[in-house]
Amino acid sequence: MRAVTSLPYEITETDHVRIPVSDGTVLSARIWRPVASDTEPVPAILEYIPYRKRDLAAPRDSIHHPYLAGHGYACVRVDIRGTGESEGVLADEYLEREQLDAEDVLEWIAARPWCTGDTGMMGISWGAFAALQVAARKPPSLRAIVISSFTDDRFADDMHYMGGCLLSDNVAESGTMFAYATLPPDPAVAGERWRGMWRERLENCSLWIGNWLAHQRRDDYWRHASVCGNYSDVQVPVLASSGWADGYSNAVIRLLAHLDVPRRGLIGPWSHKYPHLGEPGPAIGYLQEVVTWWDHWLRGEENQAMDGPMLRTWMQESVPPSTSYEDRPGRWVGESTWPSPHVRPTELPLAPHRLARPGETVEDEALTVSSPLSVGQFSGKWASYSAPPDLPYDQREEDGGSLVFDTDVLTERCEILGSPKVRLEVAADQPVAMVAARLSDVAPDGRATRVTYGLLNLTHRDGHDEPAPMEPGERCAVEIELNAVAQAFPAGHRIRLSLSTSYWPLAWPPPKPVQLSVHTGQSALELPVRPVAEPDELPARPFGEPEGTPPIPVTALTPGEQRWTVSRDLVDYHSALDIVKNAGTVRFDDLDLEVTRDVRERYSWEADDFCSPVAETEWVVTFARGEWQARSETRTRVSCTETEFVIDARLDGYDGARRIVSRNWHRRIPRDLV
Repeated sequence: MRAVTSLPYEITETDHVRIPVSDGTVLSARIWRPVASDTEPVPAILEYIPYRKRDLAAPRDSIHHPYLAGHGYACVRVDIRGTGESEGVLADEYLEREQLDAEDVLEWIAARPWCTGDTGMMGISWGAFAALQVAARKPPSLRAIVISSFTDDRFADDMHYMGGCLLSDNVAESGTMFAYATLPPDPAVAGERWRGMWRERLENCSLWIGNWLAHQRRDDYWRHASVCGNYSDVQVPVLASSGWADGYSNAVIRLLAHLDVPRRGLIGPWSHKYPHLGEPGPAIGYLQEVVTWWDHWLRGEENQAMDGPMLRTWMQESVPPSTSYEDRPGRWVGESTWPSPHVRPTELPLAPHRLARPGETVEDEALTVSSPLSVGQFSGKWASYSAPPDLPYDQREEDGGSLVFDTDVLTERCEILGSPKVRLEVAADQPVAMVAARLSDVAPDGRATRVTYGLLNLTHRDGHDEPAPMEPGERCAVEIELNAVAQAFPAGHRIRLSLSTSYWPLAWPPPKPVQLSVHTGQSALELPVRPVAEPDELPARPFGEPEGTPPIPVTALTPGEQRWTVSRDLVDYHSALDIVKNAGTVRFDDLDLEVTRDVRERYSWEADDFCSPVAETEWVVTFARGEWQARSETRTRVSCTETEFVIDARLDGYDGARRIVSRNWHRRIPRDLV
């Protein structure tokens, strides 16, 4: 990334601004704005997240907020209540109170003398969720949003559940927020109030994993803040982006299809990162695109913001399987509308152990599979963060416990763009069962690179609102929608569909082993084929080089450690996936603040005991400056029986060497056909 030090506007920065909201709570903000805005007001851009503007998120924030301010905008970075130096307690995600606070903040911003009264919202992940959700509430000052790595459907397409299956990222993310919601304010800003504020957080935080496991079907808990319930609520222009390696690749094209506002979509090869910081590469000059967007919608400039295709996406070339890539080869393609008239659904019937040609008649034959728990150990993360390497590895071992269907060797190149679908006629021998469907690119030497996948809890076959048990032995028709993707399959390769009845540890397995029958005569894979001859519809202006302002100085004091280890003991048949995300100790030089973070995840199981899976997360975060030291330790363990999920959690807060708060949770939550 190119560091930009010369900007059109000289800027001023205020690192702690108090913003009162309507219930009397005071939130903490950091503001960058042009010096000239003292006399010449500018539009303002809000990023609203819980990830600590003063320290943990400060290096990333310092790359893009000063950059945007230097192009003539007031950038306001607010910590959600209960995080950083904002008062209150963060009890859960996307609550009504959180959104009311955001509306209050926007009203406060619009009333500042340095603001024209026109605002935008931007963000990645939580910040993008917040922007989209608040946009649906129609605050009067909001003119446009820029969002990356988000969803419009909190139940069906977030890190909690997928196809009605419980994701292990549900546990991992609850561990993340268990930590962030219990970190202390900085005394350098909060003064002596910091202890009282921290104790309030420690003593009143909720058990997020308990909240999420208590809702195993689509109910009002998940409908709240899911804009898919009424897309027409969003009445402002939207610039939406994500990456094919991210868990949030689907929502971009859904917004393009369903919103009725000016909109643009951008999907690269990236993991869960902003496009100008994108990994795998190539990263792009995203901030230049964002400035163009704001200039058009917040300043009224006639520019190139709406030129070119509605969707620009990276058509990925074939690569060998790997848990990480520095770059993904490919090319940019464009679509002027979505759904695209260039994409042609092509149905490949399932024949015994092969994918038949389009239009081929296939006899009805029952094929059976009962997958071991080891299928899924090379599945990677639901949402890749590229640290540690967390993409799926060679699928051949996974395929050993799956039903496998291959095409003939391709005689010509095939490109797909969109969401593949698998339509199956199945019967299961248990009332609760799941299907994992994986699409792979198989090279001539046999190596199999997973391209995309989808999950379906068969009790959710008719929808997520009212799941119903399977009738053992009874045939039924189901459809599995795989994650959207843009992928090229070269001539000489094969396309493979693999079906399994478990996919642990990416998704929690059913209560008992399942034997699934798949009937070939009524089953098929539908590929969204984009013929190679179709035009790419690219604009004349290519993406620029990634750029941003120089990040704040941070000094590494002790090295971190990143590790992803799969192990299997052939004596007691204990298997595990151990993930280490240790950031070491870093010093934020401008704050004279040292922060140590150590994160561990462990997913384990015994042989093929479907009640043996355990998911564990542990966070230890320490803040230190001179004689001041504060440490938060959080641990979460989720296990199961055939009828319940069992949660054990612990929280310890240390003021120096003294433990000031210690809390323990033990909850048993009935399994709701999961």
